[in-house]
Amino acid sequence: MDETAAEIAAAVRSGRLTARRAVEEALTRIDATDPRINAYQRVRTFASLREADAVDARPDRAELPLAGVPVAIKDNVPVAGEPMRDGSAGSDPNPRDRDHEIVRRLRQAGAVVIGLTRVPELCVFATTDSAFGITRNPWDLERTPGGSSGGSAAAVSSGTVPVAHGNDGMGSIRIPSACCGLVGVKPGLGVVPSDPGEESWFGMAENGVLATTVADAALALSVLADRPELATVARSGRLRVAVSTRSPLAGTTVDKHWAAATRETADLLRGAGHAVTEADPPYRHAWSASASVRWMAGTELEARTLVDRDRLCAAVRRHAAVGRAAMRFGLPRAKGRDRWQDRALRFFADYDVLITPALARPPIEAKAWSQRGWIANLLANARYAPFAAPWNLAGFPATAVPAGLDPRGLPLGVQLVAPSGTEARLLSLAAQLEELRPWPRTANR
Repeated sequence: MDETAAEIAAAVRSGRLTARRAVEEALTRIDATDPRINAYQRVRTFASLREADAVDARPDRAELPLAGVPVAIKDNVPVAGEPMRDGSAGSDPNPRDRDHEIVRRLRQAGAVVIGLTRVPELCVFATTDSAFGITRNPWDLERTPGGSSGGSAAAVSSGTVPVAHGNDGMGSIRIPSACCGLVGVKPGLGVVPSDPGEESWFGMAENGVLATTVADAALALSVLADRPELATVARSGRLRVAVSTRSPLAGTTVDKHWAAATRETADLLRGAGHAVTEADPPYRHAWSASASVRWMAGTELEARTLVDRDRLCAAVRRHAAVGRAAMRFGLPRAKGRDRWQDRALRFFADYDVLITPALARPPIEAKAWSQRGWIANLLANARYAPFAAPWNLAGFPATAVPAGLDPRGLPLGVQLVAPSGTEARLLSLAAQLEELRPWPRTANR
């Protein structure tokens, strides 16, 4: 796919392209690529064409920010007329009767929902496989696209759509974006309507976007947040940038290529005039216990919504059971999150942005992780993707940005983090990195 979301929308607004044609081309790409990748849980062939025709007939078409843009929705928020399977054979197979608010906003902006993307069961782990199959990374079919927004990442990276919805409770936008060479934006707490599941994992999960360019990510985020000003990415002034390659989890090592990509990113920003300093966040605080309890208890609440929770895979059943036990003891408690937020804010008193590796090592193998044990899944996730979760607990915005390719030709990436209310700052810095070090937009490049 050559056109960005911004280019498609501009062409449809002007009449140079119809929404139907844009959707037809996307459906053709899905037919050609998805049998190998398995990004989509459901492709809305006829419904999306009808909805494209409706966009073409809208009297306000010339004003729609996402006019005719085909988008994919992660299959853990309601889409009217479609089942929401959430990666589980125990979920309700009946169609939903309403759109989630973020789906409504996308449609109102002129986007066309072309399909729903695959997720791991209840979106728990950072690999995308379930009873419905294994989703593969378009850059290397033997590797995972990450999770839990792995289907959305694979859909964008394979070039079927220019932008996709995802959500992120422990890194589930940023991890797949890093695996697949994309821009992934997790907004801060309350910026976008949330509720991707019960209680949003006690306030850790946020809806966001995955895209091939910063401009497209900003455009889609502006629609989800109902903040049109976010679509205009302005150049930031001189920023105080902290750089850290230290893993948030003790004992987890960082691959030399991912560490080097982070240091090279720091050098680029230093050369562009930013004040760059090596500094580690105060990870010694037991943030991981507070985040993990919310993750597990949130899974238990999700499991209670199933029509048949006995069909959960063993690893997710165990995860939910631990969460259920924690809730009996009155967990999670607010003080764990409050302490980590206070420490993080004291760190950011001296810095405007933190840069870390987006992953600790390359994406792991694409296989039936859902058939493996709970401990095996926990360890695999922690070893390759430890950098994202602290910032879900803090509620801070964070963005994954491509940072070149490793010697095997796989994407590298960095994570940008800043305190609440700084989504525009992160988008600005990401756009500057895109200008300084352009990246291939898709795996097909």
